[in-house]
Amino acid sequence: MPNNVIVLGTQWGDEGKGKIADLLTSKANIVVRSQGGNNAGHTLVVGNKKVVVRLVPSGILHKDCLCLIGSGVVVNPGALFEEIEELNKAGVENVESRIKISGASSLLLPVHPAIDKGSEKLRGKGAIGTTGRGIGPCYEDKVARRGVRVGDLYDMENFKEKLKALLEYRNFQLKNYYHEPEVSFESVLEYIEGVRDRLLAMVDDVSLILDNGRRANKKILFEGAQGTFLDIDYGTYPYVTSSNTVAGGCVTGSGAGPLHIDYVLGIAKVYTTRVGGGPYPTELNDEVGEGIRKRGAEFGAVTGRPRRTGWYDAVAMRRAVTINSLTGLALMKMDVLDGMDEIKICTAYKLKDGSISQLPPLSAHEYEGITPVYESMPGWKESTFGITKWDDLPENAKHYIKRLEELSGAKVAILSTGPERDQTIYLDNPFD
Repeated sequence: MPNNVIVLGTQWGDEGKGKIADLLTSKANIVVRSQGGNNAGHTLVVGNKKVVVRLVPSGILHKDCLCLIGSGVVVNPGALFEEIEELNKAGVENVESRIKISGASSLLLPVHPAIDKGSEKLRGKGAIGTTGRGIGPCYEDKVARRGVRVGDLYDMENFKEKLKALLEYRNFQLKNYYHEPEVSFESVLEYIEGVRDRLLAMVDDVSLILDNGRRANKKILFEGAQGTFLDIDYGTYPYVTSSNTVAGGCVTGSGAGPLHIDYVLGIAKVYTTRVGGGPYPTELNDEVGEGIRKRGAEFGAVTGRPRRTGWYDAVAMRRAVTINSLTGLALMKMDVLDGMDEIKICTAYKLKDGSISQLPPLSAHEYEGITPVYESMPGWKESTFGITKWDDLPENAKHYIKRLEELSGAKVAILSTGPERDQTIYLDNPFD
């Protein structure tokens, strides 16, 4: 029986991971986040109230679930405590005591959003489309070995020295390159001193907790953020996020052993969406795309930005299946395609030299001149909303799902037919 399950996005993020993570966390003892920061949100439903979690793992809604924030996550303390307060107000029990943070997690400081916004402003029309929350600059400082970590707060004298050096570097950029106001050492130190004790009370050895949980046969869910094609290595670079969003990133960012993963569940919509700039071969800039956006309520959980919409991309999915070692797929928002006369699937890319490719390129500039090759399928007029049994689906809807399986190279484990927990068809439950 699988005990260690990874849940991750296989498209450009916003695939509906929150619902699936919430469904699976009802059976999980431990849920861990391993990358990203407060730039990605999962919408959860508490009673009749929606709560967006960004840093806090989705398992927080279940009172006996331990929630871990791994070393691969960049932690904005203010944003974390705002989330905790929102969850407390929603009536979630013992929120803070059930969150453990790796001391090796990077601290996201007020200077990082300033750098992020300055960088995007300077890029102009070439802006990547970041959330402006400072995630990228924080990862940049981590890799450059000038960043500060949560565990550095144990020794404040050492922390002050690191902070001083970091701000000298970043303020030089803000003043001389971005022509933006500097961030003072005193303001950042005051901010950190205000959250230090509370944050350190949550620090623990995440890798050890995971290993002890595995040995005790606990059910552990590894919760991914963003999506495969926003991965810093395998996404549409440079229009990507700043961390590894693929299955391998869940291992390195949490401290789990790679041979201890039992099941990798990839989340995808039955169409595609993308937020921000970057290549998007199947994008629909017409009334069909606008209809999908409206019916699917395709607006960012954190930013509110309208998402770009398009047809399902089986070419991209083939790459996602391979690099994530997907065991199964969870397909979301089946009901959004209800009532359409025709539905298209991208089966290949026609390159600018006329050749046909079955796999996507690895850099944004290589997408220039690409034309999607489509296969058309008949739609269905019947409603799929809320259906919970495969046999009750319209025949054309079944044919569509089976064709997605064939083209993508992965079996469908879960099919979502609405936003609620019970509006789901289970063909293979990862924890069973």
